[in-house]
Formats: sequence, structure tokens, C-alpha cells
Amino acid sequence: MSYNLQVTIDKSSGFCFGVVYAIEMAEDILANEGSLYCLGDIVHNDEEVDRLTNMGLKIIDHEVLKTLKNEKVLIRAHGEAPSTYMLALENNLTLIDASCPVVLKLQNRIKNSHDDEEQILIFGKHGHAEVIGLQGQTDGKAIVFQDLAELDHVELPSKFTLYSQTTKSVDKFYHIKDQLLSRGYEVKANDTICRQVSNRYQELENFVSNYNKIVFVSGKKSSNGKVLYDVCKKYNENSYFISNVEELDKNWFAAHDKVGICGATSTPMWLMEKVKSALEQY
Repeated sequence: MSYNLQVTIDKSSGFCFGVVYAIEMAEDILANEGSLYCLGDIVHNDEEVDRLTNMGLKIIDHEVLKTLKNEKVLIRAHGEAPSTYMLALENNLTLIDASCPVVLKLQNRIKNSHDDEEQILIFGKHGHAEVIGLQGQTDGKAIVFQDLAELDHVELPSKFTLYSQTTKSVDKFYHIKDQLLSRGYEVKANDTICRQVSNRYQELENFVSNYNKIVFVSGKKSSNGKVLYDVCKKYNENSYFISNVEELDKNWFAAHDKVGICGATSTPMWLMEKVKSALEQY
């Protein structure tokens, strides 16, 4: 029996401009030179990483970076700590810097705060590439936390400056700020969340309410994917998270369902198209 699913891809889903910029830079160099090193996954999406590694992209970590000399290395949208740039100078590496402008601006603001000897708190994911780059602006002195409970056991100064990783939830950031103020701290809060990302929450909320079922496509490593999937689930409980076409399950659907497909800022459009084609075969 054919399900005749009506499938629509969310127009505002897919790569943010920072990721588009990094991938276009990588593609240009790969087309001309056939290979390029990239420090860390260029994007938190295994399918897209596979596509680019097949074109000649070589994903390396910081340990491998230390061993390279006289090579070209791409810095991805998440940005890097100052120590990476120092190492590049020492090893005569050419850095192709595709750091997202929103991230670079934030790094700069954090560095200025640190230079002014402010104590800095960063609301962000431990170990995330962007957060490591941000903490690097403070010589590792910033306090990074994922949720308020972590701060219960930390001796905080009476006064500090609060920043956020660019892909965090705006609501959660302001909730944290209010909670810290209510505990009597003097908080200088800087909302440094990328609006292209935060606007997606509203767009998704509007999008998912129009469909019987939602298929959310994202890499499992994407922080932004987790946040956006929670938005889908909140406004449409029939939302399913997949990373590739193989994870689709026909049992999720009924005949004539209207199905919406959406994704993270690291989800390539070609992957959502592939999911759409698979659903239309049902």
C-alpha cells in the first residue's frame, strides 16, 4: 500500500551563513588543489563531512596539527583559541580562517573583558570547539557552565561578566541571568547569541504546527540540533530525530500524513532532500 505522504522541507532550515562560508572556502581549495587539512570536523554533520573528505578534506585534531609544517589548514566556523594561531606561526602553517564573524566578534569582546580584569562566566557546552576558542581568550580563566546547578559548588565573585556560546537558547540565557541576579550577584550580561540561530526557534515553532509528523535531521554532535529538536518536540510531539535516511521508520507514519522536514544549522539541504525522496517512496 502506498502512503501518499505530503512532504515539505522547511525553507529556513539548513546551513547558517558561517557554515556556508567555511564549506565554500573548503570546496574552492579542494577543487583547485585536491586536498586540504581542516582542524576538527568542518561541521557537526557526519554525512557532510564524508562528502568533503571524499573530495580530499583531511580532518585533523590539535595533536596532529603540532606535527605539521608548511601546510595549509582550514579553521572552521567555530573559531580557535589564540594558541592555535601561535602554533601556526611557529610551524609556518597557512591558516585559511573561516571563523564565523559572529564568533570572532564574541572572542574579541571576551578578550577585552579579560584584559579589563573582569571575571568571566560563559554559558556553553563543555569541550565544544567554539567554547574552547572563547575560553582561550581568557588564558583558560573563564568559568564555563552548561546549567545553573553546576555553579552551586563554585565559589563565584560578587561581580562578574556573563557571556554565551552563540548557539544557545536565548530564553535559557535570560533565565540564567535573572537567577544569578536574584542570588545577589552583580551581573554584567552580554547576549551574544546569534540571531540567525535564535530566529530559527520562532520559525520552527510556526513550521512544525502545520504538520502531522516532523522529521528533524541533524548530526548527533550538533549542540544547535539538540536545542532545535527540543523546539520541534515542544510544539509537535510527533517529532522524530534522525541523522541519516537509514534511521527513518515507516511505522512512524500513516496514509496521507502531512510531513515536515527540518534540520539544524549544520544540516545540509541535500540530506533533507534525500530524506524527502525516501518518504515519497512510502
